[in-house]
Amino acid sequence: MHLGLTDEQEMIVSTVRSFVENEIYPHEAEVERTGRVDPDVAAEIKRKTQELGFYACNFPEEVGGAGLSHLDFALVERELGRGSMALTHFFGRPQNILMACEGEQRDRYLLPAVRGEKMDALAMTEPDAGSDVRGMKCTARRDGGDWVLNGTKHFISGADHADFVIVFVATGEDQTDKGPKKRITTFLVDRGTPGFTIRDGYNSVSHRGYRNMVLEFDDCRLPDAQVLGEVDGGFAVMNEWLYATRITVATMSVGRARRCFDYALAHAAERRQFGQPIGKFQGVGFQIADMVTEIDAADYLTLASAWRLDQGLPANREIASAKLYASEMLARVTDATLQIFGGMGLMDDFPIERFWRDARVERIWDGTSEIQRHIISRELLRPLGA
Repeated sequence: MHLGLTDEQEMIVSTVRSFVENEIYPHEAEVERTGRVDPDVAAEIKRKTQELGFYACNFPEEVGGAGLSHLDFALVERELGRGSMALTHFFGRPQNILMACEGEQRDRYLLPAVRGEKMDALAMTEPDAGSDVRGMKCTARRDGGDWVLNGTKHFISGADHADFVIVFVATGEDQTDKGPKKRITTFLVDRGTPGFTIRDGYNSVSHRGYRNMVLEFDDCRLPDAQVLGEVDGGFAVMNEWLYATRITVATMSVGRARRCFDYALAHAAERRQFGQPIGKFQGVGFQIADMVTEIDAADYLTLASAWRLDQGLPANREIASAKLYASEMLARVTDATLQIFGGMGLMDDFPIERFWRDARVERIWDGTSEIQRHIISRELLRPLGA
């Protein structure tokens, strides 16, 4: 793996960072104050992203995307991590899982999503099934040649803006030596479909303005044309396309940590106590040293996992390690930054308290830290027969 960036990659980093600083930062305070993104602001961010040629940059050129490699896209997400998620959402990165669309689905969902004409959301989590995906109670049963969906999903990010939702539901059950094992199928469900309701979710202290929604299915009838992939093949679709979400959490954690670190470094150099900058005191200086070391380690770990995907190498353990370490690193960096700022770190005059609050969810969504540790240990033990 070559550790330096190419000229093209340096341009990607510079372009996206400039975009975040000029088009995202100015609106962050308002989003924090109101808990929402003004629709005009959202539309303007989306328009400018399209003008840059970065909208749906995670999709291949043959479907209209920019065709970035996994490593290139990780660099994009790293820079977007510096800004408010509620605002960078409109930078536009549709779910890669839409590449599983076939036939009419490509014209109805995939291509409009890549062009920015439609927005999608991904729905797996349920009130009683978070990490335990196979424990989901949202079901679909056959009826007169159609599928009838019933159940609830919650914590669904982006559903407030979504034109359609990619939803995973149980469509059967097999008996195994370890007990019942549910079969999962993926469906494409349009907003406004009878029996499908999207309503407000919970108020979260993390990522204000980036709302979570509750989805309710009450005898929601769908034809076979709405099945994404194969019937009972939801896990196959998930395993092929959803690895990117964990890399995204890792890269955005690195980007946010670097922005937070910049505040800590500047404050340590400028704030004076007892006649000298506080950074000269070992208690602060050593924190600064530890922070940048951890950020660099998380950065390289994350980019290495994306590089392995580009090389066609197994990367499940490496991606889990990146997500685990980067999200936990972000928690330590934001907490240390707040400590360096002292009481002012908790005041909303600075964004430090926001970084601190926002960091907490990264260890939970897209697979908790405990799930990542399970993946890592399983990948290491299986070859040894354990």
